Amino acid sequence: MAKNKTVFVCSECGNESSKWLGRCPACQAWNSFYEQKVVETKNRQVKDKKTSIPQKLNSYEAKETLRIHTGFQELDRVLGGGLVKGSLVLLGGEPGIGKSTLILQICDKIKGDGKVLYVSGEESAEQIKLRADRLNINNEDILFLGETDIDFVKEAIINVNPKLVIIDSIQTMYSDEITAAAGSVSQVREITSQVMRVCKSKGITTIIIGHVTKEGNIAGPRVLEHMVDTVLYLEGERYFSYRILRGVKNRFGSTNEIGMFEMKEEGMCEITNPSDILISERDDNPAGSCIVSSMEGTRPILVELQALTSQTVFGYPKRTANGIDYNRLSLLIAVLEKRAGLNLGSQDVYLNVVGGLKINEPSIDLGIMMATASSFKNISIPKDTIIIGEVGLTGEVRRINLIEKRIKEAEKLGFKTCIIPESNKKDLKDKYKLDIIGVRNINDAMKKVGIK
Repeated sequence: MAKNKTVFVCSECGNESSKWLGRCPACQAWNSFYEQKVVETKNRQVKDKKTSIPQKLNSYEAKETLRIHTGFQELDRVLGGGLVKGSLVLLGGEPGIGKSTLILQICDKIKGDGKVLYVSGEESAEQIKLRADRLNINNEDILFLGETDIDFVKEAIINVNPKLVIIDSIQTMYSDEITAAAGSVSQVREITSQVMRVCKSKGITTIIIGHVTKEGNIAGPRVLEHMVDTVLYLEGERYFSYRILRGVKNRFGSTNEIGMFEMKEEGMCEITNPSDILISERDDNPAGSCIVSSMEGTRPILVELQALTSQTVFGYPKRTANGIDYNRLSLLIAVLEKRAGLNLGSQDVYLNVVGGLKINEPSIDLGIMMATASSFKNISIPKDTIIIGEVGLTGEVRRINLIEKRIKEAEKLGFKTCIIPESNKKDLKDKYKLDIIGVRNINDAMKKVGIK
């Protein structure tokens, strides 16, 4: 009996090897090789193919893309105006974050002349119906198919010809043409390829739900994200009610937009003004609290930073960051020690972004440093002050982009003082009701907020 041939495939870049390797020589990823059986295909006679002749790009006429509104303004914002007809969307997120809940609500809000086909390989029809009753789903055009064989799924898609197809989840589907187990690299790649061919040819919009690994990436080969048109991640702490829908890839819109939702008993409820929600519980004004502005796509969001410094018990000071990069916090603390003369080497420093958000924008650097200095000095920053600015290693406050949008958002929410880089203040053209203060370095900023 002939032995089955196997190869090892990198899940990150698709590189193949005859043996397992700890590190991929192509993309340098560690522990990314998966075993895959080689499927022998029957020899087919080569048919005569028509030769494709390159044409001038200007000879083609661009058509306006048709979009389907999801019923959620926040989701439409992330998608660039709605679901594009015939597009393939991949939605990832941790278990229990609310992916299936959000998708089921979308199915209810898309009402019209088309049907919605909900394919589930994880839950039964009874389980989906219980969730639908809890969410008050009353769309009569939702069809359910509990199937994991992709051949039956493709047949149902062709027969029904729906407006929208939901596959929950891609890791549960399998094809008889691949001998590997469901959820493996080869199965996920083949299933996505078959779904894409069917739905693209019929002009059917498809949303695929994908599981994520412990690192937070969508399980399966990295090529999966390259095959689809849009990749969305639903983020948030399980013990917080807020959820953030972030666009990682979008062929029909911006990849920097985010949408914010709140998980309630009736399902996902969109938050159209996140800034007002995130700073609404800031009644008192304790030391170590600061309001900053972060740009998420084209939208400015005001969030509260909380810092706490305490005398370290052991010889090695502890640094803990929740919502920002740990290495960035360590760097800013070092700048505070060197340039502002604060003795933080004997202090444990904890920093938290309120609401469970994760922010990577450098414009919050100055706010992080002011909140840390405020806690160390035990001096409160004025409650009606917002701090914006990037900080360099020499302690200088550097220019940031889209400053006018940030100031307008702060003005709308009633702030009286805005501390920004001096280089940004020189370029301001409009007049604002709040007091705008320009600073050149961190020592200047500490004096303006009354810490130094």
